Amino acid sequence: MAKRLFDLAFAVTFLTVLGPLLAAALFAVWLQDRRSPIYAARRVARGNGDFTMYKIRSMRVGADKTGVNSTGEGDSRVTRVGRLIRRTKFDEFLQCVNILKGDMSVVGPRPNTRAWGVDLYTAEEMRLLSVRPGITDLASIVFSDEAAILKDADHPDLAYNQLIRPWKSRLGLFYIDHMSLALDLRVCLLTLSALINKRSALDGVVALLERHGADSDLIRVCRRESTLVPSVPPGSAEVPSMTYEATT
Repeated sequence: MAKRLFDLAFAVTFLTVLGPLLAAALFAVWLQDRRSPIYAARRVARGNGDFTMYKIRSMRVGADKTGVNSTGEGDSRVTRVGRLIRRTKFDEFLQCVNILKGDMSVVGPRPNTRAWGVDLYTAEEMRLLSVRPGITDLASIVFSDEAAILKDADHPDLAYNQLIRPWKSRLGLFYIDHMSLALDLRVCLLTLSALINKRSALDGVVALLERHGADSDLIRVCRRESTLVPSVPPGSAEVPSMTYEATT
C-alpha cells in the first residue's frame, strides 16, 4: 500500500510541476514531422500479461517495424529532438500516465518486450514479472550508457542479451528480494545523481549492493570499471545465442 501511495504521489506531483515542460517536449517532437509525439508500445506487465506503455516519441515513425528492439548510439532511427530527450531520459516520464493507470511503478524492473525479451527469460527471470515494471531501477543507473555499449554491435538485440541482460536481470531480482519504500527512495535519488555524476551514482549502487550482501560478481560489474563480456543470465547454463532468431 505504501509503495502504491508513493507511486501515485510521485506521478501526480511530476505531472503537475513539470507538465508545461512535458507539453513543450511533446510539441517539439510533433513540430519536426507533424506526426503523433506519443509512442505507444506493447510491453509485458506484472503477471505476464500485456499493457500499453507510453513514451515521448524519440524515433522516426515506423522505427519499431524494423524488428530491432535495442538502440545503439548513433542509431539512424532516432530523431534530432529524440537524441536530446533520450539524453535527459525525459522521454520516459510520460509513463507517469501508466503509473496512474496502475500498469507501472516509479521503481521496478524496466518493462520488456516479448520478442528478444520475455520470450527468452529463464524460469528464474520470470520472477521479474511478479512486480509492476518501473520507470527507473538500479539497472537504469548502471547501464544508462546502454546505447554506447550497443553502438557498434552487428546485432544489437543479441549484444543486449549477452552483455546487459544477465546483469540487468540480476539487479531486478536483487530489487525484488529487498523491496521497500526506503529502497525506492534510494533508487530515485541515485537516478537523479546519475544525471549529474554517473561515477558518484555507481558508487552509491555498489555501496547499496554491498550493504545487502549482493554477489561479488554483480558488484564488480556494477562498478563499470571493466569491459562487459558475454555472460550467463540467472537460471541458465549458457550464454544467449542467435538460436532464437531462427525460430521466430
